[in-house]
Amino acid sequence: MPPASYARYCRYLVARYGASPAVWLVGADGRGDEPQIAAGGREIEAWDDYHQPAGIHYRPHSPNNASQDASWLDFQWCQTGHRGEHLPERVADMWRNAPVRAVANGEPSYEHTGKRGLAAGWWQGHEAWSNLCAGGTMGVVYGAGSLWQWVQRIDEPGQAPYFMAPGASWREALDFEGSSYVGLLRRILDGVPTTDMAPDWQTCLATRGLLSPGRLFLAYSQYGGSLQFSPDAGDTVPLPYRVVDPRTGKTIASGARTGPLGPVEAPEGEPLVYLCFEGADA
Repeated sequence: MPPASYARYCRYLVARYGASPAVWLVGADGRGDEPQIAAGGREIEAWDDYHQPAGIHYRPHSPNNASQDASWLDFQWCQTGHRGEHLPERVADMWRNAPVRAVANGEPSYEHTGKRGLAAGWWQGHEAWSNLCAGGTMGVVYGAGSLWQWVQRIDEPGQAPYFMAPGASWREALDFEGSSYVGLLRRILDGVPTTDMAPDWQTCLATRGLLSPGRLFLAYSQYGGSLQFSPDAGDTVPLPYRVVDPRTGKTIASGARTGPLGPVEAPEGEPLVYLCFEGADA
């Protein structure tokens, strides 16, 4: 499509939907440097008086930095393909881009895509927490085979078999286990002071972490266990803590550390989320 035509289409979308809460996905499944995308982004910026977020969803094999310094660009989404691999380094790579934009993995592997068991169950929960801690603080995203393309019937003709969940229409896909773990992330962080949290690997030993100095330290450990703090952490980590099972959302321990080097004790062997902030022990 010629850039001018695409810009006109984007202007129409703002006119049609812009009075409601919106997120403008100016480009998807491309490199992001196609001339149409820049033209569309500029048009949205010019016409959206509410200045709602606009961004790009890059293809898997992309540098993920197109239009990085454009005034209209608010967020960037990578995607990590559909082979069931955890690739949070792609999120971390975007988080380091400057000037700073909101980032997320906008398309992890869809649950049960192509075959039963691919990216299924707790795979989705581990993926969500890993992407968040890698810098995907815009949020986490979930998809499922047969759901994203709204398959009406299990035997519906014309659908690409690879992106079908075998034996499932969109209705069955709504009940896949993995979506509940992704949804729990929002519930677990409800009321937690997440503003300005950023990836951190210096405060605590051998965990994925996010830090907002003096306000919040969040850690995710795939196998749980005691949380040991670095001598360099100082008073950047609040002493009250809460330990949550990310598979159920239930708090399994809470209290206050004895001091800046005081550990958070927790059982080993299962995934855990650790939240250190004022009021965490309430």
